[in-house]
Amino acid sequence: RSRLPGWRLAPVVAARNARVALGDEIGAALGARFVVMLIGERPGLSVADSLGAYLTLDPRVGRTDAERNCLSNIHPHGGLTTGAAARKLVWLLERGRQIGATGVALKDEAPGDDAVETSAAPVLPPG
Repeated sequence: RSRLPGWRLAPVVAARNARVALGDEIGAALGARFVVMLIGERPGLSVADSLGAYLTLDPRVGRTDAERNCLSNIHPHGGLTTGAAARKLVWLLERGRQIGATGVALKDEAPGDDAVETSAAPVLPPG
């Protein structure tokens, strides 16, 4: 919350086996201006504890992938660390609010490139 002054955060919703588009339904039901959907990546990928963060402005049923931004490969084993992902997500939220768009209209032009910062903490618990 300290990274998003002036923003109100809605309740966190947890869902099993969900798809990105579920965030559109939830965001619309809550009347949210933005929705951020965190998805654990599929089993069998090279990094089992990786996350993807999907950002959508004015979520509603029928939004397309072209209307979303995705931060993928969030994990501490050579991917985007949680700290770097949080900073990029805050930047995207602020910029998305400024231009009134997400998706292909919102380019990640955040300053710095700290995707290689290291972390010893796993993103997801083992098991």
